[in-house]
Amino acid sequence: MSTLRSILDERVREADPRLYEKLDNHRLRCFACGHCCPIPEGQPGVCKVRYNRGGTLYVPWGYTAGTQCDPVEKKPFFHAYPGALAYSFGMMGCDLHCSYCQNWVTSQALRDPSAVSPPQQASPEHLVREALAQGAKILVSTYNEPLITSEWAVAVFKEAKAAGLITGFVSNGNGTPQVLEYLRPWLDLYKVDLKSFDDRHYHELGGRIGPILDSIRRIHAMGLWLEIVTLLIPGFNDSPDELRRLAEFLADISPDIPWHVTGFHGDYKMTDPRDTRADDLLRAVEIGRKAGLRYIYAGNLPGRVGHWENTRCPRCQEILIERYGYLIKNYRLTPDGRCPQCATAIPGRWSPRFEGQIASHPFSPRQRSLLFTIQNQ
Repeated sequence: MSTLRSILDERVREADPRLYEKLDNHRLRCFACGHCCPIPEGQPGVCKVRYNRGGTLYVPWGYTAGTQCDPVEKKPFFHAYPGALAYSFGMMGCDLHCSYCQNWVTSQALRDPSAVSPPQQASPEHLVREALAQGAKILVSTYNEPLITSEWAVAVFKEAKAAGLITGFVSNGNGTPQVLEYLRPWLDLYKVDLKSFDDRHYHELGGRIGPILDSIRRIHAMGLWLEIVTLLIPGFNDSPDELRRLAEFLADISPDIPWHVTGFHGDYKMTDPRDTRADDLLRAVEIGRKAGLRYIYAGNLPGRVGHWENTRCPRCQEILIERYGYLIKNYRLTPDGRCPQCATAIPGRWSPRFEGQIASHPFSPRQRSLLFTIQNQ
């Protein structure tokens, strides 16, 4: 019977030459993520899915580990086409190994034998066709770390752009200048999980903070729409000093970057810390407000965080978008994205009018005929 490793090894393509270089002794250096792995002949990089075969870098191609239709608010993007449906797809593998990962069945599939998610054969055309059939406005690469499957994402996004769709990444942000430039022409929205502001914590997760902070600066400078999420984990990344430094870093880039502070619950291998409470989120919100951030959201605890689920005008405090969880309850932005009360421009990517909301909860696509599970032989 074929192993998952052997199945995925058959669904590869040579990496884009802009994303690696050849070194001595048949080694390669990969630029898809901040590890910049020097990969020996016959070995994979840290991500487990980009590997050196005969002095050539091969990368994932032609499958998806799962698809789902999400309200764009789930990603979360709060300043990008509110109410729109995001067709989400992912592959397998990750360059980090977070012990609390909620997508571990795909991200850790080649590290953890308990992580089983049978891949489905797919093509860019099929994914885009299915997204359009569901009424999606946005196509998002997520569920694993999309940077390490950037070639596949670009192939899908080229097809998506031709069909008039918006494109997005949900990522840990551990990028490089090379991969961000490669993605830039085909990517509209970028959400970064800024997991901590302490390099020691990032080492625990399998990375370094430096490339992530550099990528956040670059993503914003490139003009992609950027939103930041921090999962607030009691005892790990919730100290007032760490949150203050994180919020000040974002505010220094731009006070208009939305910062989502979301609640932790035990998952995968991290079950010891208590769940995040509403007052934990509100404390972080206050720290972000004092740092100068204008758009801060407390997530994952709908109805328990006061008005911090809503988008408000920073000048007159008018509620512009009222939310309950992923549900849009009221939308009052003008067609050009301004506050109707004081005409302040609200940063984001807005439609000329609110087009309603297909769904306020995730759901599986109705049509599955375009994708089929790759069977073990």
